[in-house]
Amino acid sequence: MKRLLTNAILFIAILGGVSAGVFVHSAQALSMGPNSSSHFAAADPLKSSKDNVCSGVALTGASCSTSSGGITRIIRTVISILSLIVGVAAVVMIIVGGLKYITSGGDSNSVSSAKNTIIYAVVGLVIVALAQAIVHFVLDKVK
Repeated sequence: MKRLLTNAILFIAILGGVSAGVFVHSAQALSMGPNSSSHFAAADPLKSSKDNVCSGVALTGASCSTSSGGITRIIRTVISILSLIVGVAAVVMIIVGGLKYITSGGDSNSVSSAKNTIIYAVVGLVIVALAQAIVHFVLDKVK
């Protein structure tokens, strides 16, 4: 029983870490934009401080110019942030559901409650991924 509990906790921890990593990476990739080639840039002492700040701002996917893309840029950023928050919440709920499943002790009500928690969390992840894809598709067509 102790080995089963240890293996289940390890599996849930690995699943949670992988899922969180996927959402963090997708949110970073969305905020970086398609034209970004590097995640990190060193400050160049020969550039002006404004140029250094602008190169740092460019890492977030934004720009220092006055024409920043308007409302579509804001919508993309908001959707990315909300997707990240919901993704992390869903991963936490998967872990909670797994812990409920492990500690259910064979009680059918507790087992079904744990399974429902896991299923609803996975459905939430799928809905968030599809919603993000639809919003980005629509915003690409609007441009």
